[in-house]
Amino acid sequence: MKSRMLMCLAAITFLASLAILPRLAAQANQDHRSRHNHHHYQLIDLGTFGGPASYFSNGADGILNNQGAAVGWADTPTPDPFPSFCFDPDCFVAHAFQWKYGQLTDLGTLAEGWSSQATWISKNGNISGISQNSEIDPLLGIPEFRAVLWQNSGITDLGTLENGYESFALGVNNSAQVAGLALNTISDPFCLFAPGFCNTQTRAFLWRGGVMQDLGTLGGPDAIAFYLNEHSQVTGYSYTNSTPNSVADACGANVPTADPFIWEKGKGMTDLGTLGGTCGIPAALNSRGQVVGLSDLAGDSTFHPFLWDKSSHPQLRDLGTLGGNNGNTNWIDDVGEVVGKADLPGSQKHDAFLWKNGVMTDLGTLPGDSCSNAYQVNSRGQVVGTSEDQTLCVIPTGEHAFLWENGGPMVDLNTLIAPNSSLQLTFVFAINDRGEIVGTGLPPGCAPQNIEFCGHAFVLVPCDDKHAGIEGCDYSLVQPNTSVSQMSPAVRDSSSRTLPPPLMRRMTRYRFPGFAYGSRNWPAR
Repeated sequence: MKSRMLMCLAAITFLASLAILPRLAAQANQDHRSRHNHHHYQLIDLGTFGGPASYFSNGADGILNNQGAAVGWADTPTPDPFPSFCFDPDCFVAHAFQWKYGQLTDLGTLAEGWSSQATWISKNGNISGISQNSEIDPLLGIPEFRAVLWQNSGITDLGTLENGYESFALGVNNSAQVAGLALNTISDPFCLFAPGFCNTQTRAFLWRGGVMQDLGTLGGPDAIAFYLNEHSQVTGYSYTNSTPNSVADACGANVPTADPFIWEKGKGMTDLGTLGGTCGIPAALNSRGQVVGLSDLAGDSTFHPFLWDKSSHPQLRDLGTLGGNNGNTNWIDDVGEVVGKADLPGSQKHDAFLWKNGVMTDLGTLPGDSCSNAYQVNSRGQVVGTSEDQTLCVIPTGEHAFLWENGGPMVDLNTLIAPNSSLQLTFVFAINDRGEIVGTGLPPGCAPQNIEFCGHAFVLVPCDDKHAGIEGCDYSLVQPNTSVSQMSPAVRDSSSRTLPPPLMRRMTRYRFPGFAYGSRNWPAR
């Protein structure tokens, strides 16, 4: 009898423990999250050069280096001299800038009265970008754009290929090697630079030592180079033939198959293939030669994020989604962590993700929002991106800038800066290993849809032990605040101006060429 009673008591105790476990787990999780205190940040509004807006490129992830220097471009008060094809949608002349040690420096242009844009800064301060040169392209009837390199306070025109008129510089490394694209004068109906807009070949180049080298193609007429690393590896994508497909894929409508590539000195281009579709586009390259991007699946109705790593899987690795149809990557760090966004079941919403060691983690959204997108992760596992409500899910604009660290949850960066700050932080594009962050935000009265008319570039400096003694920094820790900051009604005004795509989205859409604005294909960063 006694043994039966003991058995019953043991069973009751066991069942009771099962009932308690979920509560203990929830409490442990809550306690775990409560320990995730965050640092305050000092907001530095970079302002402009006298015009209405300033910008960071969301198509070039090298805009911020680990020395705390950032590059972008800002409006001047001068109207654009070619109003039928403005450099920026607000039609003001803009100049490239560098922000470093608290100083904003105008990098200048190739020609007085025209515009320039900085897209990348290397670890040692080499800066690549584009500048107008005051000449008019006789083939396109628009101002000429030239790839440029800024070094030691000087600007160098990198030229073009085969007497062409246009070139664009994207990535640059410590050796002042520059990767990009250039148009030549050879007729081509599938001009990869902007299908349907230009009509000559687009070629990938690597500029080094004063010489622009054509990197060739994967068999078709065109190629574009996006990124390079310190080992002179270059990634981009290229047509594989000259036969147009009947489908409208991620690369455009009625254009040839295009595959991502990696180029290496002495080896040339290696075709990375696709996930079964007729288009694949790289999004980032790390120091280990790993490439991430997106690729259409067979049938070209959906696209997935991919990872290519020669050492472990020479074929593209499908990173999958969060249950929906589509996904894309934005960044890979040097240890192989990948961030981007992926559709949820039903494909009406997407969440930011962190992919690490074969596992895709859903980073969620800020409370009240429906979608999110992660743009970069640093070596400390800090992820930055944007979170927005349903109305902005399909538009390439941000609403609430977020930081995700220490296992989450996602935190609105607006809650980590001083109250009544000059900007509503909407977009964050990059975070370096020092925890410094760059992005764009909204002054009072500027709507998210109008950020390219009135938004300002900003830098966030964490008030931590790596940034001791900064005047105005609040070095106390912040308790987790998962509530989303609210914009004023003026900022959320639905009557905001219709936003025409800016230069790099209108002409090249160089991050994801061929995507129709607002369509199923638009993988808005």
